[in-house]
Amino acid sequence: MYPFLAYIKFLCSSTNQHGVHSPFVYDLLTKSLYKKEQHIKYLVLKKYRETLKKSSDTIEVTDFGAGSRVFSSNKRKVARIAKHVGISKKRQKLLFKLTYYFKPKECLELGTSLGMATAAMSLANPESNITTVEGCPSTANFTASLFKDFKLQNIELVNATFKYFFSSEGFKKNYDFIYVDGNHDKEKTISYFEILLSRVHNNSIIIFDDIYWSKPMTEAWKYIYSHPKVTVSIDTFQWGIIFFRKEQPKQHFKIRV
Repeated sequence: MYPFLAYIKFLCSSTNQHGVHSPFVYDLLTKSLYKKEQHIKYLVLKKYRETLKKSSDTIEVTDFGAGSRVFSSNKRKVARIAKHVGISKKRQKLLFKLTYYFKPKECLELGTSLGMATAAMSLANPESNITTVEGCPSTANFTASLFKDFKLQNIELVNATFKYFFSSEGFKKNYDFIYVDGNHDKEKTISYFEILLSRVHNNSIIIFDDIYWSKPMTEAWKYIYSHPKVTVSIDTFQWGIIFFRKEQPKQHFKIRV
């Protein structure tokens, strides 16, 4: 019931571009998230999703997060994962739009899963370097093969736990764009955020998925957007988006997208 009740409250307190008094956020909404533009690469995203939904493969998932609300077994059909727990079509396109708009050079994704979000980032900006981290070996192997089939050549898939990745040589660069979708635990989410702070700069953007998955996750989100290093934050209900632009006053928005 928590996500449902939280969504009702969100609808009552959120706005669209007309209620935004920030040129930076207004431009982001009108020139990106709200822009009705049909990219030819949406067809590739559609084909990627259909390939997963038609798959007859079964993988044994090693879950390092808070568990699943859909599956009772770790042996899961790829088609069911894609249908029930993968990123939605709408959010996949929104992620494409954000990557297309900001054109980040260095991207990091925590939680590859079947790569639907990764594919959106890759296709939106082929010039970017995307590092995506997946802890489950069988999921990582399956998804790496799919990236190869779709010729997504700007992706480096790292099969490791987040903890191991953070201590590795691969985590020694600054990132322009970070998408976090790998754990629904309050303490771990806050821990990831504080670690990621060492790898962001003034124009970086971090997106946290499922911020209303549970009350503790919403508490984690409140901690994150209240942090003194965060200036602009956007709550879209599904996502929490943060920026570190020192030239911006500290502002928090709830936006329907």
